[in-house]
Formats: sequence, C-alpha cells, structure tokens
Amino acid sequence: MSLLASTSTVIAAAAEQTVAATPTTMGLFASEFFGTMILILLGAGVCAAVTLPKSFAKNAGWVVISFAWGFAVFTAVYLSFPSGAHLNPAVTLGLATAGRDLATNVPATGANIGIYLAAQFLGAFVGAVLAFLAYKKHFDDDSEPGSRLGIFATGPAIKSYGWNLVTEALGTFVLVAWVLASGKTPAEIGPLGVALVVVSIGMSLGGATGYAINPARDLAPRFAHFILPIKGKGDSNWSYAWVPVLGPVIGGVLAGLLVPVFLPI
Repeated sequence: MSLLASTSTVIAAAAEQTVAATPTTMGLFASEFFGTMILILLGAGVCAAVTLPKSFAKNAGWVVISFAWGFAVFTAVYLSFPSGAHLNPAVTLGLATAGRDLATNVPATGANIGIYLAAQFLGAFVGAVLAFLAYKKHFDDDSEPGSRLGIFATGPAIKSYGWNLVTEALGTFVLVAWVLASGKTPAEIGPLGVALVVVSIGMSLGGATGYAINPARDLAPRFAHFILPIKGKGDSNWSYAWVPVLGPVIGGVLAGLLVPVFLPI
C-alpha cells in the first residue's frame, strides 16, 4: 500500500472516530439526565441517612453531608462524560455566557442549552424519587413526623431572601469559576477537583442556606417532595423556592462574565 493510501486510511479512520465522538441530541439528553439523577440519588440519599430516625447514619452531621455531596458529584461526573457533565443549569449558563462550547463539538445554541436544562431538571426529579424509594420504609415508619423537606431541598438557617440570594450566588460563582478554569493547570484532576470544590463550598458557605448552588438540585426535588406520599412531610416552602434558582443562575452568569476577564483563558 502506498504512503498516500495509508495516510488516507488513517485520516478516514480518525474522521470516523471524531464523528462517532460527537454526541447526538439524545445522547446529550441521556448523559445529563443520568448524571443528574445519580447526583441527586446520592445527595438526597445522604440527607435522608442523617435525618431519618432509624437510619444507621442518623445525626452523622454536616461533615458527612458535605463529603457525601462531593462524592456524589465525583460519581455523577464520571457517569455523564459525553455531555461534559454539567449536572447543573448554572454551569450550563455560565459556560454559554463565557462563550464556551457546552462540550466537545457541542456549541452553546439555544436548542442545546434547552436540552441540557430539561435533562438536568428531569434527572434531578427522578433522582429524588429514587432516594425516597431507597428509604421508603424509613419514611413510612418515621416516628418523628415533621418537615422532611431538608432531605429534598434547601432552606436558610436565617431567612433573609436578599442575603440568602447573595450566599447562593457566591457559592455558585466559586463553583462555575473553577469549572471555567479547570483543565488549565498541570494537575488536571477533573472529577476529583470539582468534587473537592463542592466539599469546600459546603463546609465554608453551606451553613447559611444549605448550598443548593444548582437550580435543578433544589427545584426538582422540592417538587418531588410536594407530590410524593411522605408521612408528616410538612410544607414544601414554595415562598423560598425562587432563591436557590435565581441565586445560582446569577452566580453562574457572573462567573461566565468575569472569569474570562481576570483569567484570559
């Protein structure tokens, strides 16, 4: 075989691999749906574990919650790599604001953004339902009826809508800023890096509002709490629900605007 023919064969094979590596619309949706579902299954799961009275992990505390959410992110990122593993509308909007592609060969068009957001919210809802099913007998046998909203959604330690909004925006800004800068350092620790960032945000800023830092993580599980047959579940606190949606959106967009200015990457 001639050198030209060999080169053509290699180029053709590489082109086929590139085309195959470009996610389809359904592939993007499935990736974000599955990753966000796993994120909430594990995240709401640890909240159930430390809250429900007959759980072995009852009262395990904030450190366990913070690390478990970080590990949930670590797991979910690996399981949603084809779409870039956003798992979070604030990340999607932050990347789009910064002029980045959503993933390799996936431009930040309105249609693609819509696919990501729909998958994230739906995945978060299903993940919350699965967490409920995992602890179904505990919910049924709960001898301490009262609000179980904290298993599914966040709430402030001190209610002050304006300042709660600031806290959520700041936490999300840190997260999206890291996402925008990641891959530009020699370590390139990827999923472990973002997991540790989430742990850090939880420990440092989470005490004020429960650190939603993700509109899908809060709104969709809150809706699951609203419709699921949970014994003594209490109110879903819809009057607060806009804060962990708007705050992360503001933080993500600000990161998309400011990080490229301060870090020309």
